[in-house]
Amino acid sequence: MSDFGGAIKKSDVFDLAILGVPFDEKSCFLRGAASGPQAIRQASTGKALNPFTELGIDLETEVTIVDLGDVDTSGDVDKTFARLEEAVIKILEKKAVPIILGGDHSITFPILKAFARFFSKLDLLHFDAHPDLYPELYGDRFSHACPFARILEAGLVDRLVQIGIRAATPEQRQIASKFGVTMMEMKDLKNLPSLEFTNPLYISFDLDSLDPAFAPGVAHHEPGGLTTRQVIDLIHELKAQIVGLDVVELNPTRDPSGITAAAAVKIIKEVIGQIVLTKKSG
Repeated sequence: MSDFGGAIKKSDVFDLAILGVPFDEKSCFLRGAASGPQAIRQASTGKALNPFTELGIDLETEVTIVDLGDVDTSGDVDKTFARLEEAVIKILEKKAVPIILGGDHSITFPILKAFARFFSKLDLLHFDAHPDLYPELYGDRFSHACPFARILEAGLVDRLVQIGIRAATPEQRQIASKFGVTMMEMKDLKNLPSLEFTNPLYISFDLDSLDPAFAPGVAHHEPGGLTTRQVIDLIHELKAQIVGLDVVELNPTRDPSGITAAAAVKIIKEVIGQIVLTKKSG
């Protein structure tokens, strides 16, 4: 199980829950993201990390975090997505925050189907090199390149903001325009934005939003991305009530040094720190 600097506890009552989804059947290029949850957990060991975030939150003493293990991804895709949706529902029923370890990006759609049962209004912040707004890819409407098209069509979020984009197609731009998506492309990102959200916020973090120099352990290398420092600064400046997070597309077979897994752990820690800090400040 994960450790996160010694912050993980065994408890039936908790504030946040780690949940793994070892699934990559909707990847359109390289397989390997199914091993992402295990790699993130291994990189989170307290033997290498302490439980403090950069802004001074002690994840060991100021919040209760548990690791619920992995969703059963055996069988067909429909069964996997149904189990994932049900697992997220159980976490939300406890009024806790799900922290999902992917897996490929297709998993965000069933996750947000679960959130829609609890949040009538929800905003979505999406870090990615790609908009993932294809109507379908190679005949598959549920490819990891399509989840945000499905999310918007289903009306699961009020507002979608995408940041780190540098591989948008005209087709995806049209869909973004149709649904009023705010797409922050790297070519236009001269200064880091200060992001504020009115509704509860779900964050979906594709590790390929980071430049391959900082995160080589992904299937699709797209140069010109965000630095790890930029992402952390964005998280620290975020004005929002964060109610969920997924970190997806870690491919350990392309991450021999483990720096992508380390980046994933760092991002998760800082997001959790922001959740605690926001709660403390009211």
